[in-house]
Amino acid sequence: MNAVRLPVNEATRETSSQSALGECVTRTVRRYLADIGDTVCDEGLHALVIREVEVPLLREVMAFHDGNQSRAAAALGINRATLRKKLSQYGLL
Repeated sequence: MNAVRLPVNEATRETSSQSALGECVTRTVRRYLADIGDTVCDEGLHALVIREVEVPLLREVMAFHDGNQSRAAAALGINRATLRKKLSQYGLL
């Protein structure tokens, strides 16, 4: 495994310069890594995090925009075809 372990003081350092979302991700990833230890994530940690974050992100943005894909895509900064592909991929259509 090619994991980089932070020194204890750096791993527990305050994350006050991060956004609330960044702090949430930091805490969650640290907890996940502590829970799995040296066990390898079969799909890869990056793919796992993206999938776990992308589904609720798409769901919430679509709900906020009352299902309007054009407005949701604009808010996400992606084109509507990409949004439709992602919604279909995750069974959100």
